[in-house]
Amino acid sequence: MGYRLLLLLENILMHLPRTVRKSFFTLLAFIGYKTAKKYRRIVRQNLHYAFDNTMSEKEIDNITRYSFKNLLYNFLYLMEIRHLSREEIGKRVTIINKKEVERIHNENRAVIYVTPHYCAWELGGVGIALHVETIAPVYKKLKNRVYEKWLLDARARFGNENLEKTNVIKPLIKRIKQGKASGILIDTNINKKEGVMVEFMGKPLRMTATPAYLARKFNAAIVPVHIRTDDEENYTIIIADEIKVDKTDNEADDIQKATQKQADWLTSLIKKEPKFWFWLHRRWKNDKPEIYS
Repeated sequence: MGYRLLLLLENILMHLPRTVRKSFFTLLAFIGYKTAKKYRRIVRQNLHYAFDNTMSEKEIDNITRYSFKNLLYNFLYLMEIRHLSREEIGKRVTIINKKEVERIHNENRAVIYVTPHYCAWELGGVGIALHVETIAPVYKKLKNRVYEKWLLDARARFGNENLEKTNVIKPLIKRIKQGKASGILIDTNINKKEGVMVEFMGKPLRMTATPAYLARKFNAAIVPVHIRTDDEENYTIIIADEIKVDKTDNEADDIQKATQKQADWLTSLIKKEPKFWFWLHRRWKNDKPEIYS
């Protein structure tokens, strides 16, 4: 029943002009901002901690409002991805530094894209598929299975595959050996078994070691990528240069250093344009739980 209602709402909205659809999600974001006191508080706690209490109240409020809007716009992008053509979606996206991926493939190496929840991340994954190569993003199983089916169908529409996080290492290795690309989010909260300690935003934090481990062991390339916009209509996917992974006798040290480089890249990204990051997430809840008390 829930899935049918979701599809009904989707069909109604997709028959309306885009300006109306966008206004609808903008309104939902405003309602969320006004009513979700818990998540307003999480944004504030994250910003105070990440920026050492240096942000003004105005900056915090602007970023909080944008965080809600950006989240709701990702729902809008998913809806449009499910219905619009390759050409309609593709023309919204420009790629910068595609030659880096071409160089890596010329060396017969697979790419592991590392990326955060940043700006239009749902559009970013599809944009890579349309303009560069299809990928297999790793996702965490959702409690809401109705929404999960809707979400995964959208992500896979233009050729991407979905890899569920549980027991994902073997499927990732298989793709690397086949020369196929995968995508790993590096800004999600993880447990002690899954990551290594790094400095992120000048603070100690545990980050996933999977990209560094796989790249080192199977000669794959870690390639950071993110998406941004100036007008919320046209988007740019920026492919960074490969993060090299050393291969010395000290495997743990090699992995830690490569993971730190990913954290440094993400820190630089967030400090430059903080509004685009997903501040609604309790990123430090395992390593610094007291900031959310």
